[in-house]
Amino acid sequence: MAKSYKIAVVVGSLRKESINRKAAEALVRLAPDNLDLEFVEIGALPLYDEDVEAAGAPQSWTRFREQISSADAVLFVTPEYNRSVPGVLKNAIDVGSRPYGQSAWAKKPAAIMTVSPGAIGGFGANHHLRQSLVFLDMPVLQQPEAYIGRGFELFDETGELKSDDTRSFFKSFIDSFAGWIERIA
Repeated sequence: MAKSYKIAVVVGSLRKESINRKAAEALVRLAPDNLDLEFVEIGALPLYDEDVEAAGAPQSWTRFREQISSADAVLFVTPEYNRSVPGVLKNAIDVGSRPYGQSAWAKKPAAIMTVSPGAIGGFGANHHLRQSLVFLDMPVLQQPEAYIGRGFELFDETGELKSDDTRSFFKSFIDSFAGWIERIA
């Protein structure tokens, strides 16, 4: 029997009908049984401020850090804003990486899927996030790369993937991530 792994799912979009949230939910549905995927919400995290940290970290920061620390790996699903990651995701990365030397992210295997309404599928955000994860000492799944374009065309009215080809790609991505976690863990 395969070992079970707890996966933190971090979505870089706060919009209620986010195509990235729908993509993350599709990955959860397609995941192998040995992955226990849990969404870790980032929208209520106050902006990181070292003075606030020194005075006593807000409970939301502490809870977030505990959720990331208790995970075996992290799945990031995010849109691209201005060829980078959304500010809310960058803030979550900063909150989880502090105080300095106590990063909740360190050594956790990671995977990135970017979903965009445009044709290039969030390529800039995907690679910009990879740059941060290298510094955070998070080994990132290299293949398959997941830049998903034309995101508004992917889902039906119930949030299910419309295309068998897309579903097959999502399945191969999440299965590859499971294998990556197994190799790294």
